[in-house]
Amino acid sequence: MLKNSSYKVILTAIFITVLVMGVILFIIPPALFPDPANGLQVLRCMKLGSSFNTFVSPDQSDISQNYTEYLTWWSPGQYLVPYFFKLITGANMGRSIAITVTLAELLGLAGFYAFFKKIGFTPFVSSISLLFIASQQAFMVPFVYYNGGEILLFAFEGWFLYGCARLTKTDFKLLLFVLLSGWIGFFLKSSFLWIYAAGLVCVWIRLSSLRIGTIEWVKKGLWLAIPAVISFAVIYLGFISKGQSPTSSSNGIKITAETFSFPLASPILSGFSVDDLVHGLIFHTGKPVFNPASSIAVLLLLALLSLLLVFAVIKYVPNDSYKLFIGVFYVIALLFFGVVYLRRLSISYEARHFRIIGLLIIPGVVYLAGRFKGAFRIVFSLIFVGIAYTSFNYLIKGYEQNNLAAKGSTGIAQPNVDQAALNAILKLDKENSNALFVFISNDTGLEILHNRIITMPAIGDNLKIDIDDYKYAGFAGPLYLVLPESYNGPKEKLMMKSFPQYAGWNISMLSPNYVLYEAKLKRGAVK
Repeated sequence: MLKNSSYKVILTAIFITVLVMGVILFIIPPALFPDPANGLQVLRCMKLGSSFNTFVSPDQSDISQNYTEYLTWWSPGQYLVPYFFKLITGANMGRSIAITVTLAELLGLAGFYAFFKKIGFTPFVSSISLLFIASQQAFMVPFVYYNGGEILLFAFEGWFLYGCARLTKTDFKLLLFVLLSGWIGFFLKSSFLWIYAAGLVCVWIRLSSLRIGTIEWVKKGLWLAIPAVISFAVIYLGFISKGQSPTSSSNGIKITAETFSFPLASPILSGFSVDDLVHGLIFHTGKPVFNPASSIAVLLLLALLSLLLVFAVIKYVPNDSYKLFIGVFYVIALLFFGVVYLRRLSISYEARHFRIIGLLIIPGVVYLAGRFKGAFRIVFSLIFVGIAYTSFNYLIKGYEQNNLAAKGSTGIAQPNVDQAALNAILKLDKENSNALFVFISNDTGLEILHNRIITMPAIGDNLKIDIDDYKYAGFAGPLYLVLPESYNGPKEKLMMKSFPQYAGWNISMLSPNYVLYEAKLKRGAVK
């Protein structure tokens, strides 16, 4: 009886907690990860007159001219969804992102709860699984840094899985589901395509499992293949084919220890927040915890443990539908990302790419924790508490950071500039209409409303750069280069040399932490 009623308390507590986090986020909007910042740069260009989904920037060969690119590296949902809320509420972009994140988190939790129950888990196990999901750092990240497609995909993929589990007949509903889910998922995040394929394989097997003979399996497959092909054809012809994407070019084939072991380790790397807690096991998002050799050793161990965990879940969890989903998604993730990493495509070794695997494994682990008492339950509880503690600590520090961060007209937290420097930059933007502003972070430029901007790669302490990424030829009116004070020395010289047609540089402090390098003279011109 206790379990029959306690799940309602758990669900209510989760809902209230997420709602409170969303209210705080509305008051203290998040900062941006680089990918959605690029998407919002496209939105900025569209609002200044460019065509749909087209990025406009000064041309490196002649900055008096513009370079245009139809951006297919990321799907447009990451900027169009918050812009939709901006239009209907009148709020600034920061608060519109806050609305987006809060609704996406709640929709995502609801979708996975519906899916977990649909494939046979009890309300109690499903609610504990949601509690575990909501306690992870991956769940907290959007409340600190808007991560665009990641949070939008979370909002949708649970409902997609629910549809895959619910539809068991070849009818019009199935055709419509396959067709529309491909478009919706891709609109939110382009990497949904592999999840789409895995989900449809699960549907195909479920539709055909009671059928005998190859012909029947082919017939069922056609019910899925035809709308899926139509859905992908529209996506490819209308979007992907117009530009570059992470899978557009290969850097050659190379097998490394992490090529297949990273996808194999994804259940633990993602499901138990390991990759987040160690600041990235292979692709570092902060100060690395392990050196390269130790990282590989840990990765191989996690790959072995993940295999054992998946086998245990498949063996002991009695839900056949769940076994099908976890098995199919795990195998397809291994094949897809194994090939991606083998060909060295531009997709990083980050657990966020495998979050769906981590989400799928959780109810199985919760079920095992309930069945195997003693040491297993104690270990699971300790892991649960440890993850929750680090995640909420991350969230609190993130709120504090963003509350102190500079803010302009967008309302987005700007951690890469302070308020005094931003105020000075915005004043210059209002006073000019033909100037160029240069930054080393792609979020600060979103505040520039009246002039063109250039975002240059930051320079590492080793001073190793590809000069082609920094060289901007030509002259195009006043140029304002904004750098952190720490660039004083060789770094600032490299940045100024990136604009060889400019002379007469003036240097002034915008604040104790940021410096303005201003040039208005063309090299060789009479002063």
